[in-house]
Amino acid sequence: MKGTVIRNTGAHYVARTSDGIEIKCLAKGNFRIKGIRTTNPVAVGDIVELTDLGPDGVAYISSVVGRRNYIIRRASNLSKATHIIAANIDCALLVASLAHPTTSFTFIDRFLATAEAYNVPAALLINKTDLLDNDDDRELLEAVKYLYRSIGYDVFAVSAHSGEGLEALVDFLKGKVTLFSGNSGVGKSTLINSLIPGLNLKTAEISQAHDTGMHTTTFSEMYTLPQGGEIIDTPGVRGFGVVEFASDEVDHFFPEIFRISQQCRFGNCTHTHEPGCAVLEALNDSLIAQSRYSSYLSILEETGDNADKYRKPY
Repeated sequence: MKGTVIRNTGAHYVARTSDGIEIKCLAKGNFRIKGIRTTNPVAVGDIVELTDLGPDGVAYISSVVGRRNYIIRRASNLSKATHIIAANIDCALLVASLAHPTTSFTFIDRFLATAEAYNVPAALLINKTDLLDNDDDRELLEAVKYLYRSIGYDVFAVSAHSGEGLEALVDFLKGKVTLFSGNSGVGKSTLINSLIPGLNLKTAEISQAHDTGMHTTTFSEMYTLPQGGEIIDTPGVRGFGVVEFASDEVDHFFPEIFRISQQCRFGNCTHTHEPGCAVLEALNDSLIAQSRYSSYLSILEETGDNADKYRKPY
C-alpha cells in the first residue's frame, strides 16, 4: 500500500492514500534513505510504502518511493545536522517580508541557491505590503521585485491582511505542490489562512523588543487548496545553511552570475580576484547586484575545501 506523507511530527507521520484515507505511521528504527543522512529520513511530500497496518490503525513505512526532487538545509550555517524540508514539490516559495521582521537578502539568496542546486523551481513572495507605508519602503519593494524578476524568478507582493496581490498568487498555486518556507514572523500562517478559509492555523504577534517572529508552526504539514493543488507549510527558520555545495559549482546556483561567467578568461575563475573576470567587470558596471555577489561570496567561503584562498576584492 502506498501513501503520500502529509504530516511529520518528529518520529510520527500521517500518510494519505490515493483514495483519501489518512493513516498514522512510523518509520522503522533503522530506516535511512540510501546516500542521504538527515535528521528526518522521511519528509512531507514523500510517497511511501506502508506495511504492517495494525489493529490500532498505525502502519510502518518500509520504503520511500524514488523522489523526483527534494530541498534540504543545515539547521544553521555551522551545524553538521541536515534536514529535508520537503520532497516531490513543483515550487519552493520563499515567503519574506521587508518590515516587521525584515528578511535579509543573504537568507533569500541562500534559499534560492539551494533550490537551484536541488533542481526545485523557486519563487519569491513578499508579504506584509500593507506595512510598507512610506515612499522609501515602496521604492525598496519595487527594487526587490525588479532584481529577482530580472534574474528569472517569479515574484509576488501581497498582503495577507488586506488581500492585496492574492488573486495572482492563487492562480500561480493552482495544480502545484508548493513548499511555503521563510523566517518566523513573515506571516506564513496568516497567508495560508487567507488561501484556505476555515483552516485557522495559529498565528502570533511579532516581538516588539526584537522585531522577530515566534514559532507558531511546529511541524510540517500538507494542505489542499480549494482551487486545486497543495501547500506544504513548514516551521519558520532563522538561518539557512547550505548543504554539499562544491566551491567550483557555487556560481551555477546564481543564474545571472553563471550566465556572465561564461565570458571569463579562465574556466576555473572564482570571480574574486582573477584578471579577465567578466563577473567582477559586470559587478563594477552594476549589472550584478552587490547583494547577490555578497551572498555568492558568503557561500563560497563556507564550502571549506578551498575557502582560505578566497578573498573579497574590496
